[in-house]
Amino acid sequence: MSWLEDRHLFLIAILAYGLSVVYSVFLWRGGFRRDNWTNYSLLASGFVFHTLAMLSRGMSFARCPTQNLYEATLFIAWSMVIVYLFVGIWPRLRFLGAFASPVLFAMGIFALMPGLDNQAGPIQPNRALTSLHAALVLLACGTFGLSFVTATMYLTQEHDLKADKLRALLSMLPSMERMESLIGRLIAAGFILLTAGIAVGIANLKFTQDTFIKYDSMVLWALIIWTVYLLVILLRGLHARRGRSFALAAMASFAFLFLTFWGFFLLSSIHHP
Repeated sequence: MSWLEDRHLFLIAILAYGLSVVYSVFLWRGGFRRDNWTNYSLLASGFVFHTLAMLSRGMSFARCPTQNLYEATLFIAWSMVIVYLFVGIWPRLRFLGAFASPVLFAMGIFALMPGLDNQAGPIQPNRALTSLHAALVLLACGTFGLSFVTATMYLTQEHDLKADKLRALLSMLPSMERMESLIGRLIAAGFILLTAGIAVGIANLKFTQDTFIKYDSMVLWALIIWTVYLLVILLRGLHARRGRSFALAAMASFAFLFLTFWGFFLLSSIHHP
């Protein structure tokens, strides 16, 4: 069995994310006072193998790797890493990796669970609109996932300010105002991607089945998630006291997204025939 297979490549990526988790423990214990590229580099190396795994998967089946729970989890985690690698260019935001790596490691372990990589049934032909729809929706999920990570970092800094002011002052974490702004931007970006993904999905239904809407569990899920994040955006604009409540809303929204995705996906007749 070749080590160029996608699951082996992804396993190497998970090991890199695991090393990042171990290193993140030392960053936490040190109060985030050391700014270096070690954690960023570990996640970047994991991203390389993660990307190679997705490319290997896509080339093997000649389609966008988004057709089952294993592939969907791969894509969401990959989206989180690529957004982090861009955001992490700024030194004070680089510590996001310490909060992201445990999430990525857990998602990777979950993806490798037996039964998620179900290739039963005929492989559907690669359709541009289908692939674009899936990619946009999963990119949105990954962006929402990073907003969850940022919200976790926000609440950590808030706790340190209340419980240990010296630790918070010596920490190199970004200001709470900057973190709140980043949460808002990530949610806005994810919402735009999700809206575009839903629009492409509607166009695909019209093209393939001559209808703009079709009852399906994943269609219902996408509309529910779209509504949830629209409410989060509106509440942030209307609520005078944002901060902690906004961070908690970001965390709760992604937790709901993550916990409900798998069940709705398995019930879908369109996405899981």
